[in-house]
Formats: sequence, C-alpha cells, structure tokens
Amino acid sequence: MLTVIGEWWKEDIVQVYNDFKTSGGDAVHSDAYTINGQPGDLHNCSNKETFKLNVEHGKTYLLRIINAAVQDLLFFGIAKHELTVVGTDGSYVKPFKVEYITISPGQTMDVLLHANQEPLDRYYMAAKAYSSALNVPFDTNITTAILQYKKGRNSSIIIPPYMPSLPSSNDTNASTNIISQMTSLADEAHPINVPMNITTNLFYTVSVNALPCSTCHSQIPGNRLSASINNVSFQLPSGNNILKAYYNNNNGGVFEQDFPDVPPQLFDFTASNLSMSLRTPSVDTEVKVLEYGSTVELVLQGTNLLAGTEHPIHLHGHSFYVVGWGFGNFNKDKDPLTYNLVDPPYLNTVAVPKNGWVTIRFHTQNPGVWFMHCHLERHVSWGMAMTFIVKDGKNPEEQMLPPPPDMPQCSFKQLIQEKIGTTTDLATD
Repeated sequence: MLTVIGEWWKEDIVQVYNDFKTSGGDAVHSDAYTINGQPGDLHNCSNKETFKLNVEHGKTYLLRIINAAVQDLLFFGIAKHELTVVGTDGSYVKPFKVEYITISPGQTMDVLLHANQEPLDRYYMAAKAYSSALNVPFDTNITTAILQYKKGRNSSIIIPPYMPSLPSSNDTNASTNIISQMTSLADEAHPINVPMNITTNLFYTVSVNALPCSTCHSQIPGNRLSASINNVSFQLPSGNNILKAYYNNNNGGVFEQDFPDVPPQLFDFTASNLSMSLRTPSVDTEVKVLEYGSTVELVLQGTNLLAGTEHPIHLHGHSFYVVGWGFGNFNKDKDPLTYNLVDPPYLNTVAVPKNGWVTIRFHTQNPGVWFMHCHLERHVSWGMAMTFIVKDGKNPEEQMLPPPPDMPQCSFKQLIQEKIGTTTDLATD
C-alpha cells in the first residue's frame, strides 16, 4: 500500500517559488501536510475526505511510505501500532521495530504494519515536521489519516481515533532513530560490496550562507539567503547545460573542473557565534571529475554558519553505503574506527544531522554527469548542490549513451514556461 506524505499551499506554488527566489528570503511555509492527498480531519476542509486505511485484524501489510514534501523531514507513526522497517530507497535492511519513522524529502521507506490492535477502535496515522533550525518558521500542523479495522465498531458509532506519540518538532536525537538502527541484510542471498580500498577521499561541508543583495527583502538586512557545499554556491549555467557541454567535449566556459576536495578554509564547523566573514560563499558552476571505477569515500560535514540544521543529501546516478555518522566535527583519527564496514545501509538519500557528519562510500560505475544536492527545496534553490562527472570506462558498456533521437531541442526553461504559462525568469535556466 502506498502512503504519500505531501505538502499543500493555499497559493499558486509557482508564485510561491518565484516570490521567495525574488525576495532573497525563505519561502512561505505550507498551509498543511497531506497523507495521500488529504490534510486529515484535524482540518475542517478535509473532514469528509480524510484518507482511511481499512485493514483486517491479524494480517500484516506492507506500506511504502514516500516523503513527497519539499521543505522538511517528517516524523510519521500509527497510534498503538509498531512499524517494522524492512527497506529504504529500494534496498532491503535487516528488519527492526520502531514507534515512528523519520523520513527525508524524496526518500522512500518500506515498513510492515501488523494489524494486531483492538478492532473496535480507530487509530490515526499521523505526520509532523522535524525542523531544528532556530527562528525558522515551518508548518506546525499535523496531518492525519485513519486506520480502521474491517468488521469493527458499528459505523454509526463514531469515536475519536487514538493519536500516536510523535517526538517534538526540534528533537534532533529523535530524528536519528532510523539511521542509528539501519543495516543491510548482507547475506548470501543479498550480497553487498562495500568499497574497502579507497582511491578518492573527499571532505565536503554543507552550509547555509548569506550573499550581499541591495534589492532583496530577506530576513537578513542587506543580504539574501544562500547555501553551499565546500563554500561554493552552485549556479546553473545560463543557456546551456553541463551534460550537453561535457558530452560534446565543448565546455566553452559552461563549467569549471576544479570543485575543491576539501573546504577552502578549515575552522570549528559546529561552533557557536562563527565569524561573519565565513558566511559568504563563492557562486560558481564547478564540477568534480572522477575516474570510472573509482572507490570514493565522502565525508559530509554540517556547519553552524548561519543556521545549523539537518541536510538530506541526495546523489543522482549512484547509491552509496552509509558507513558512519555522528554529531559535532568529524575526527579523521577517531571516527573511522567506528565505521560499519560489515553491513552498512545502501541508500541514495541520507540526512546529515544538525551540526553533525555522515560518511558515505560508493563505486563510480555509472558514467555521466550527476547532481548531488540537499533535498530541502529552499537549500538546493539557494545553491546547496554540486556536480560529479564520472568519466567513461574502457569497455562499451562502461561508456555514456548518446542522447535519444527525440531529445527536445528547446531549453528546460522553455519547457517549463510552456507547461505553466509564464515568462518569468526561472532559476532553472
């Protein structure tokens, strides 16, 4: 059964996007979260249409939960029912039981629901935001659906459903309940291939920043909000794209191949009251080129520059093993000793905890141009992104495919304008 948690605005979403890009500030937060398209019966507008999941007592159901919201990680639980996590991002994990899950935007999670509670009662399925950044507005509403048993209480007798106990919206320790327990099956039927002999070591900081802007109306006077990886705020090339330029071997100033392997300046990344001089990133289109067949270890380090907060990082074109994570600054001498190299989870999205770090490892076996970015829409829009280029291997099956013959000749900007009927300049140029 598919359970999609979404986000809903009372306004035109394209206008919401354009307004916050123009203002230099944050987007207006959503008016409600939704479960399978409905905010739930805590909202009058959704009272009659609230999604209801009908189950039979004694049966076990597989729920595939998707966080389709764009601004926050979410806590999700079902009143009086344990959830057994069995997979995420399309990969199996060793089953473990939880009272709630924490799920990042764009992430999928497979859980078993055991319908073993009192069939005469009803139970809320509920989700709420986890948002740890101080003084940052977010949607504080709880979205609900209702789990009810077939052949349960007489339908003419309506009783209030039980509500699950979800963590506080700023409970950072609670937000790690999934990553702290998740491991791969790693058995004969489900082998794994954790990179051991690392050929490429990378250390990337992920930060919220500020850029000077005399015409913006941001929360920070005289500045617009920005974000970066290794203090580089990613800028999409205008009138061209990296993939086309790389494939045609015609860079022509579209991008530079000098994305830094380490931050340009080392400091106490998670300290309080960091210097204002550290907050301004460069704004560039830079890529990191990787040889085909490389084994990469990448440490993602959160910072406390403008706002220490969580960052769900998603890598296109590759899945990766999460071999370690922790709070505070990564310690290159001590923390690798705690890595799980036996059965680490295999993901394509991982949340870097607030003022913490995550280490991932992956094989570069998919040639092409691959985007890596924060899955919080405001952060990627502000520039928390970068691009890997994986070079071709020697064999034909290790090389990029040519573009399809029906590849549209118009730009992505033109396609978007045709779909939404606007001539507004878009950041996706």
